[in-house]
Amino acid sequence: MGISLLPEARALTTLHTIALAVQQLSDVPQQRLLHDSGLSSADLQTPEKLITHAQELRVFANALSCTQNPALGLSLGLRMHVSAYGILGYSMLASPTLRSALQLALSYPSLLGTYFKLSLHEEGDEAQLLLHGYRYAPELTVFNTELCLSSMLTVVRDLLGEAILPRRLLLAFRPPLHARAYTEQLACPVDFGAPVSALCFNAALLDRPLPLADPVSCHYGLQQCLQLEAQLNSGRDVLEQIRQHLTGHLHEAGSLERLAAQLHRSSRTLRRHLQRLNTSYQQLLDEVRFDKARHLLGQTDLPIARIAEQLGYSETASFRHAFQRWSGQSPSFYRR
Repeated sequence: MGISLLPEARALTTLHTIALAVQQLSDVPQQRLLHDSGLSSADLQTPEKLITHAQELRVFANALSCTQNPALGLSLGLRMHVSAYGILGYSMLASPTLRSALQLALSYPSLLGTYFKLSLHEEGDEAQLLLHGYRYAPELTVFNTELCLSSMLTVVRDLLGEAILPRRLLLAFRPPLHARAYTEQLACPVDFGAPVSALCFNAALLDRPLPLADPVSCHYGLQQCLQLEAQLNSGRDVLEQIRQHLTGHLHEAGSLERLAAQLHRSSRTLRRHLQRLNTSYQQLLDEVRFDKARHLLGQTDLPIARIAEQLGYSETASFRHAFQRWSGQSPSFYRR
């Protein structure tokens, strides 16, 4: 699997979005959708498995390539019903009002699984779900914007039990070739080139009581959301601890067993933990080596042989081969 250039793309998320994508694209072979993601069909049958954003982004890129449908983000988002978000979705359904349900979702961005920072803003009689802070694969900006906005529209409709129409859609990019798909599928005006992307609807809807509101279910749902969020954060903490240790000890990086002893953990427990997070010791070691290699190649004049040594390689040729695999370029070419 290709290694992400951005640390945030290594953040953990749940399987719900790509599981839905694979289900909706049933005419495309699963192995093509999962190619180079480090995921297997069996992983999709393991609901508790956590994946990285980099893995999810790879599946999205594969889906766009396989379907040749530039409006895929829109169509997938319109099929992402509130139940697809697991316990977060059910807790939103049980919330007293649309406002409280949306505030709940925005409080748990990890469970929502979005690549944006979402905020709810009111301007006069218009409510705006604003998207900002996207820092991931630039070639997937339009896809992820479409997926986020159309899925949030579907969530609002599910919560209210009514197929409301947005007032307008704001998009912070120029009209793509498939621009007509927006008005066809969302049936609302679209403003391209806006300062920010946003889904806009009638603000009076925010305080409408939800038809499935239930205070007891909402309370227990919130407790489970807290537990799942803690699980995601715990996974991040362990991975970050491993990465930090490897960064400081690359020249002597050894086996998982040696790492576990240095961290005062059981190697069996550590291996099981990494498997649950859908990664491995070797993958983490590669990520840390790649990060340091890019830094040393770009910011220093160290000879490549010396860089290989600092990364823990006994032979320069092994480093050259690994860097080519990670980046598609030789270390010398990357340095130019």
